[in-house]
Amino acid sequence: MTAAGQEIRDYPFGPVDRLDLDPALLEICGEHPVLRVRLPFGGDGWLVTRYADVRTVLSDPRFSRSAAAGDHVPRTVAVAPPPTSIMGMDPPDHTRLRRRVMRAFTVRSIDALRPRIVEIVNDLVDTMTEGDGPADLAAVLTWPLPITVICEMLGVPRADQDRFTEWVDGLLILDDPERSADARRQLGDYLAVLIAQRRAEPTDDLLGELAADSGKDPLSEEELVGLGVSLLSAGQEATANQIGNFVYTLLTRPALWRELVADPSIVPRAVEELSRFIPISATAGFTRVATEDLELGGQLIRAGDAVVAELGMANRDSAVFDRPEEIDFHREQVPHVTFGYGIHHCLGAQLARVELRVVLETLVTRLPGLRLAVPADRLAWRTERLIRGVAALPVRW
Repeated sequence: MTAAGQEIRDYPFGPVDRLDLDPALLEICGEHPVLRVRLPFGGDGWLVTRYADVRTVLSDPRFSRSAAAGDHVPRTVAVAPPPTSIMGMDPPDHTRLRRRVMRAFTVRSIDALRPRIVEIVNDLVDTMTEGDGPADLAAVLTWPLPITVICEMLGVPRADQDRFTEWVDGLLILDDPERSADARRQLGDYLAVLIAQRRAEPTDDLLGELAADSGKDPLSEEELVGLGVSLLSAGQEATANQIGNFVYTLLTRPALWRELVADPSIVPRAVEELSRFIPISATAGFTRVATEDLELGGQLIRAGDAVVAELGMANRDSAVFDRPEEIDFHREQVPHVTFGYGIHHCLGAQLARVELRVVLETLVTRLPGLRLAVPADRLAWRTERLIRGVAALPVRW
């Protein structure tokens, strides 16, 4: 039992159903926004769901990511990020690594990539529409785009991109620690070879710039590999699934699709609103560990307690978002936490936004008649994954 007398529930409370929030999650956490739960791996922790509390967990330094490194910590994923991963660090180590790589992900840097992203998207749409259809938009567009972009940024040979997709796919599986660890190991081994090549023969891609850094505090091979793994997993899996999720949502709500076709200028707002509304993660995010006793949402959190934040629930908090269960492309502000908050705010958020905008702008202008080729209830979904997404998205145009 918890301190307040509630029963400790197994989390997640129920199986993932497409892009829907678990009804039990909505009911239980509506009454107990800071709830003691039994996590799939490592034991008990606190599940936080209210917007204000989630932002506190994501930004308050008393909730440590480095203290959550290691497989002994309660968590929702099969394998915790290692201490050498930027996702498993606190300042000053986190600050040091993030500063080295963030110049490649500034708004100006990503805007400079936009013409190339437009070119890639148009080429992929050309390929998809060569025949009369139907075509699997997930296979032809949503998966190739992000891996092409991030591999070009890092300097990964095109011939190896399919291997990266397979490794990232295994890395983020929820229920198979051995497969997840093996995927991370293979991806790390490959990146180590690539880094050695960059150090021997410098290049002007992102990995080459980082590997050739000759300042007072150069990055170690472990740090470079960790950065590469983090960038590839975030830049591929999350964005690819979210592209498919966006298109699925729009095509199953035809009024929203028609709204974008009629006025493509609102696509940037649509990207923010869809990011808010669609719960991208199948479970709460990476664990943090309290470093001292503190109160959160009226609940005492003890030093050493594990805490996980439910971003999808926070994005539906009625204290922050009017009519949170509706998709409204005309909200004035959409301060969602889909890309995180605080020092661990996703490095690739701006890149993901540009890719999502370019895809939607291209589809609504080039293929205004886009529609599902099968009934929505016949679509297959990727299961036992950290990131939600369709397995295939057959469409006609």
